[in-house]
Amino acid sequence: MGLINFFKEQFAAVIEWKDQSQDVLFFKYPFKSDEIKDASKLIIGPGQGCLLVYEGKVTGVMEQEGIYELQTDNDPFITTLFKLMQGFESEHKLKIYFFRKAEVTNQGWGTSNRVKYEEPVYRFPVSLGAYGNYSFKLTDAKLFLTEIAGLSDLFTVAQSQMLIQSRIEQQLTVTLATSAYSILQIDSKLDALAEELKTRLNNNFSSLGFELTNFKVQGASFDQQTQQQINQIANARAGILAAEQAGLSYTEMEKLQALRDAARNENGVAGAGLLINLGDTVGNRTDKPNNKQTDAVTQLEKLKALFDKGIITQDEFDAKKKQWLDKL
Repeated sequence: MGLINFFKEQFAAVIEWKDQSQDVLFFKYPFKSDEIKDASKLIIGPGQGCLLVYEGKVTGVMEQEGIYELQTDNDPFITTLFKLMQGFESEHKLKIYFFRKAEVTNQGWGTSNRVKYEEPVYRFPVSLGAYGNYSFKLTDAKLFLTEIAGLSDLFTVAQSQMLIQSRIEQQLTVTLATSAYSILQIDSKLDALAEELKTRLNNNFSSLGFELTNFKVQGASFDQQTQQQINQIANARAGILAAEQAGLSYTEMEKLQALRDAARNENGVAGAGLLINLGDTVGNRTDKPNNKQTDAVTQLEKLKALFDKGIITQDEFDAKKKQWLDKL
């Protein structure tokens, strides 16, 4: 058997990446002593490429699928016989690395810790978490081998995920800190944020031999403190809008809301009395018209706006409406 194996090692070999795993990016073909004989055949299948590293240097990158004839400085018989006393070793070493050309799709990402930055509009600290997915592919296998994979026997998709994940979190922090994405608009700006992140990340990844072909930010979430601040801002904005539609200032609207809350308090007897003066509170403005009839019509319109916004009840509206109608 030993003699048979000896001669089998000297005949032409067929080298191919069979049963390619979806989880592998780089794969070093295993053969004894890295010693390839003349006339060996190399088969590259669909979605594969191959790197030849000869005597420590990348001497060839083959991306076209097909069958290749390999030529080295090793003679099938003479080299092995001359190296008999050295354990059949040859100084002419050829390493063959197969790599994945096909796109790696639908890889999930998410921030391990919340990203902290200053809100660009309201100027308070924000703590945000985000998640999404991405796809990537090798664009320069030689560069990726020298810069990332090294001459290891195997480099996996999982190892690439760790690299990409760390760069995403770092770039997300920088992008949010330098871009005008308000917290009230962030949900509607996820696509724009994703496109900006993809561009900035690829500026870095291109020098490592790969690129993101697709990148999505699917959602963002804030910590409790940030969410409370968002709610306060949203309520204030809604109050200002309601006041403008009612023809009131925000301060006047706040006063009316306070009167209503006092009246609804089951122990708020004094508050109920305050509502009696509701019309006076609304009516005592510096820009009140001199014409009483015009003033009554104006106040009725304001009362209707307050009723439509739910600030006063039906009974409150009817009572005050009657008072103003009596003045016509």
